[in-house]
Amino acid sequence: MEFIQTKEALASLLSSFKKSDSLGLVPTMGALHQGHMALVKKALSENDAVIVSIFVNPTQFNNKEDLEKYPQTIAADMALLKEVSKEICVFAPTVEEIYAEKVETKRYDFEGLDKVMEGAFRDDHFNGVGTIVEALLRLVKPDSAYFGEKDFQQLQIIKKLVALEKIPVQVIGCPIVREPSGLAMSSRNERLSKAMRQEAAFIYKTLRIAKNKFSTQSAQKVITWIENQFEKRSDLVLEYIAITDTDTLTPVLQKDKNLKYRAFVAVYTENIRLIDNIALN
Repeated sequence: MEFIQTKEALASLLSSFKKSDSLGLVPTMGALHQGHMALVKKALSENDAVIVSIFVNPTQFNNKEDLEKYPQTIAADMALLKEVSKEICVFAPTVEEIYAEKVETKRYDFEGLDKVMEGAFRDDHFNGVGTIVEALLRLVKPDSAYFGEKDFQQLQIIKKLVALEKIPVQVIGCPIVREPSGLAMSSRNERLSKAMRQEAAFIYKTLRIAKNKFSTQSAQKVITWIENQFEKRSDLVLEYIAITDTDTLTPVLQKDKNLKYRAFVAVYTENIRLIDNIALN
């Protein structure tokens, strides 16, 4: 397994690949878990070479404390990746290597995709995401890049970014990987108490019931029902619930049988923010 930290070393690595080799990129912020490994395995199955980037990007954190608390587990991450394949290349640059002398966020016009849900509660978050993803895509020049559907809004924004910036890469979304309880896998889950890690499965259970209700009820009725379920839980505080068009992330006013919809939630528990979503039709 190759471990590199500089742009120069990355360029040298890329030059060693055959021109005919297909290259997959799995961008991560480390603290890897089986959700990440699912992305890596898919990338390995579809490419001749795979690079996993590990970089905790400061420009996408609107909460300084959240950035400071983000786990740095490079040794454990490397061990987990080696269990999957020793052929993986890991690119783990420093902040200085990526941003040079000035940590600065690039501005994008995501045509409203960034203004709803996560964007409404995390100011400038998606400009930060776009800044680092564009930088990684231009440095690595992969044929395909892999992202999890747990961050579905982010996935749609990255697809928009690639179109806007005319970056020649295929963006591939991969299904949410869940713990046995149903809780969506996340690096943040490690910060939950053992009891709450089980109790937080309530989020997915509620979404599954909401999916069934959506087949016969209006979006607003389903939203109200979800809100009522969380009002009964003092340990799980609902920050938002949204039902949107899958492609545009536009909130549903009236259902259209020709469109696909998705429900999104963000929930606080034990001062930890969890997100999840589910396809409704």
